[in-house]
Amino acid sequence: MKITVFGATGGIGRLVVAQSLDAGHRVTAVVRNPAKLTLAHPALTVVTAELTDSDAVTEAVGGADAVISALGPSLKRSDTGSPVTDGTKTIVAAIQTAGVSRFIGLATPSLADPRDKAHWKHKVLPVMARLAFPNALAELENMTAAVTGSDLDYTIARISAPKDKPATGRIRSGFLGHDRIGSAMSRADIAAFLITQLTDSRYHRAMPAISN
Repeated sequence: MKITVFGATGGIGRLVVAQSLDAGHRVTAVVRNPAKLTLAHPALTVVTAELTDSDAVTEAVGGADAVISALGPSLKRSDTGSPVTDGTKTIVAAIQTAGVSRFIGLATPSLADPRDKAHWKHKVLPVMARLAFPNALAELENMTAAVTGSDLDYTIARISAPKDKPATGRIRSGFLGHDRIGSAMSRADIAAFLITQLTDSRYHRAMPAISN
């Protein structure tokens, strides 16, 4: 498959790129600073673009079978503005213009999926996030709404406590109140889950929570 990856130089994004290439996919990695992506591969195309450049973003997703976004907001309490929300809106518009339908992205259990049942995370996590990272939570809410409010075939994986540990191959996924989902998860396993969603239709237009 041909995949366009945003957030390709982040902790999860670079793993998405590497694992996708290992799986035999062709990857277009959209980056702001190409020097941060040290990987070289004959099936890898690196595109330098700002998410404010709608023409460049549209060109980057052209011909893709799917788009994977590993974008996430800054957790600095002092940060303001909505760069990730605005960037996600640009990506969604570009995907629609390019005629691509499949979008795979990230959020957190601070946001609920309609398939969830009542769960303590719905009460505790949004309060904690609003106190500790108010702008980040607003970004997560708005960037997710930009996707779920579209007609895209999306899957948004809700993650918490990502760790820089080796992949375990043990991935739990489902909906809060229904399935046994923990919190911690290696970034390598998060990347692996995102890639499996290229061909897995279980979570069509859904936001599964995932963990190790």
